[in-house]
Amino acid sequence: MSEILDLRPTIVPKSDQLNADQLVGGPMTITVSRVTANSGDQPVTVHYEGDKGRPYKPCLTMRKVLVLAWGHDGNKWAGRSMRVYNDPDVRFGKDLVGGVRISHLSDIPADIRVSLAVTKGKKALYEVKRMDSADADLIAAIKAAGDVEALKAAFAAAYRATKAEDRRAAFKAEYDRRMQELQPSTLLQEYVNKLNEAANSDDAAVLLDEARTTLKPPELAELNKAFADRFGDA
Repeated sequence: MSEILDLRPTIVPKSDQLNADQLVGGPMTITVSRVTANSGDQPVTVHYEGDKGRPYKPCLTMRKVLVLAWGHDGNKWAGRSMRVYNDPDVRFGKDLVGGVRISHLSDIPADIRVSLAVTKGKKALYEVKRMDSADADLIAAIKAAGDVEALKAAFAAAYRATKAEDRRAAFKAEYDRRMQELQPSTLLQEYVNKLNEAANSDDAAVLLDEARTTLKPPELAELNKAFADRFGDA
């Protein structure tokens, strides 16, 4: 039995979009790559770097915030960043269901405070803080780290840049996500162990075929490399 250090990936819901449950472990800073318009109840799709097919589809309230802050031309949103989090107090009807909310935005001159409808006939003051451009750069460095040592260095630099607990929490959340991406998954490690124990290349090739249906492409590439290192090219 393998020891699992980070359980957050196991609670990410199966969905075609960024989901509040995905943010239970902490906020996420996303950088917009493009914006597309759709029909139906979710008319705006915000694609972001590394979204893995799970773009952000903001609700009406958050769309109002984004248009107020960044303007109505979605083409101009590309390259800008936002910090999103799970707000457990969001209601659907009478039920508390939680929802994705925006806490910080880049490319705004100052914090924004605006009164927005939260339920029929009821408004509430909503505040979005200005994300310092330095924060966006530090988070980008964390996300771009190519190995564990580079990741630790990028996080250390970000951590030293501020004493504010909310900013440090955002850096830590991105550090944890990138660390999970860089470290081999438990399943991949199990396949590597089985491959190393395989009696011959034929047995190992059976493992490779099985892994093609269970591992993610980057993990499968690692397993193919392990096969090649031991038996030659597959």
